[in-house]
Amino acid sequence: MPQKKKSALLVDAAASEASHLITLRTQQQEEAQEEEDEEEGLLLIEDGIGGYEIGLGGERERDEGRGWGWCLFGEAEMERPGDCSFGSGFSFHARSSSLPSRPSQWLSLSRSDLTIAMAGDRSNHVDDLVKQFAPTLSKDILKNISHPAENETKSPSAMHDNEEEKGFSVPPHADLQSLPIENNPKAGASVQIIDYAKGGVDQSGKSCELKFGSYCLWREQHREDMKDSMVKRLKDHLFVARAYYPSIAKLPSQDKLSREMRQNIQEVERVLSESTTDADLPPQIGKKLHRMQAAIARAKSFHVDCNNVDKKLRQIYDLTEDEANFHMRQSVFLYQLAVQTMPKSLHCLSMRLTVEYFRSPFDDTEASLADKYIDRALQHYVIFSTNVLASSVVINSTVMHAKESGKLVFHVLTDEENYFAMKLWFFRNTYKEATIEVLNMERLDLNNSKLQFSLPVEFRVSHSVDAQSRTEYLSTFSHLHYRLPEIFQNLEKVVVLDDDVVVQQDLSALWNLNMEGKVNAAVQFCSVKLSLLKSYLGENSFNKNSCAWMSGLNVIDLVKWRELDLTETYQKFVKEVSTQEAQNEAVALHASLLTFQDLIYPLDGSWALSGLGHDYNVDVYPIRNAAVLHYNGKMKPWLELGIPKYKGYWKNFVNREDQFLTDCNWNS
Repeated sequence: MPQKKKSALLVDAAASEASHLITLRTQQQEEAQEEEDEEEGLLLIEDGIGGYEIGLGGERERDEGRGWGWCLFGEAEMERPGDCSFGSGFSFHARSSSLPSRPSQWLSLSRSDLTIAMAGDRSNHVDDLVKQFAPTLSKDILKNISHPAENETKSPSAMHDNEEEKGFSVPPHADLQSLPIENNPKAGASVQIIDYAKGGVDQSGKSCELKFGSYCLWREQHREDMKDSMVKRLKDHLFVARAYYPSIAKLPSQDKLSREMRQNIQEVERVLSESTTDADLPPQIGKKLHRMQAAIARAKSFHVDCNNVDKKLRQIYDLTEDEANFHMRQSVFLYQLAVQTMPKSLHCLSMRLTVEYFRSPFDDTEASLADKYIDRALQHYVIFSTNVLASSVVINSTVMHAKESGKLVFHVLTDEENYFAMKLWFFRNTYKEATIEVLNMERLDLNNSKLQFSLPVEFRVSHSVDAQSRTEYLSTFSHLHYRLPEIFQNLEKVVVLDDDVVVQQDLSALWNLNMEGKVNAAVQFCSVKLSLLKSYLGENSFNKNSCAWMSGLNVIDLVKWRELDLTETYQKFVKEVSTQEAQNEAVALHASLLTFQDLIYPLDGSWALSGLGHDYNVDVYPIRNAAVLHYNGKMKPWLELGIPKYKGYWKNFVNREDQFLTDCNWNS
């Protein structure tokens, strides 16, 4: 099986199996249920996500927006009073090609505790999980405001004239052409965050990417054309037969036709429970379809109450639509599990390294390198990571492109769980002449206060550019980043790298950068400006034209930071936002944007190219010329769901000959 299709099949496997189980169960219930259908029809109540209760009752209330289609259909196809006819052009298969006819009360995804209740308040658990896929920020943050998104970076020509005085804001020997629209939203773009947890959609109707983010991008790339035209025809006729059957069953003189329709319905249901494509259908399916068509034609010749048929079709339509929505959200949930769960091979690597650390004690060289850790003449890089392999790639790629690797000192900040694995890995592997220090943040005591480890925070931002919806992932500092001046009390400047980046050029020019009194040199994200966040940031005084900025590659002036006491400023904003019961991640974004307002030195976009963790359309040319590649987004390069064409840039810096990687069967 091709590798690129494997992920798609894994994500959809549970949903397909669930559909099969649901259909088998409904076959046992269909016969008894159809006989109990009274003239007023079934009452279908939607509860939560994919939650249903089915019972006898009146017609379900429908809003006008969904009812008009049925009225139009009835007028177009009505042959004569009392006779309802449904033409072949009326199709139900637009929603799904493999949906069961009626959902069961429970849906079990596996033998584990992952069970989704489809009835009553038990569906709230899945509802809560799916709500996590909505944008982190509140619905009032951005409201269809068009704005200019011009970068505030220094022009290449101006920087060239002042290289000796101010250093570089553009990587040396790099082509300085502007990046394509896929990565630098142009002027006139609008940014929008919608409360999709409550079912909102944008005006264009393109709600998938805005609602579920990179899942929709991944789905489009792995979509396969299903050869299921016959399956769709069977479903269409099955729906029509179900609509007529209750009315025909009430005619005493048509017992034979009633039994025939009932048998046809059961046979087609049985076939569809085992078939999703035309290749799965049995050889004699054409005859079954012909018999059903003949039975439907005879049923249409009788005078029946069109209201009953209409009600039945409405119920089937609602059920199918809700079922499709449930499976959509279920697929999103499985996708989220795949991208947020550590791969088995990397978990194995971390565990093996930890065990080996305690099994075979090694000579710790920390004492001999202590002077280098605080030497201000060296270039100090800080990496926040719990991923051994990812942090190794960052260090290896940086060292391989460095002109003087002996000047590089890397400080890897991690948690207690991964500390020992990190220690052993970087003891066993050398990176030219670079020095590496591993720090356990949860054991570090600063001013009698314990630290809680946290990684950089990513936010999904949906916006439109030239009427096209776009999804971006904005990464920013976590709470722990604001303790850098305390952690490195003897240093004056550090470069902070996220663990999902790959370095492609020498970064030594960053150490000669004149930041003009600014604290944080970063690539800006000018499709989001602070003026758009006024309702979210409050009435604080800020520069409305300031752009949001990205973490991933940041030059931090610790001297200026201490002088301005930005840590205290950040904590003040955190307290203000925390009183509003905001999410922890949203608090970090709010406080970060306000803390660094007017203190960001804009790096040219060619220093760091973002989007490789969610954007399938990044051009090869800017990738090759960027100093740093940032895999921000859900599809990280170490995951099976990572974007294949970008993985090579990351895998080039993996030591595939390492024995632990071999033992853990790492081959991604």
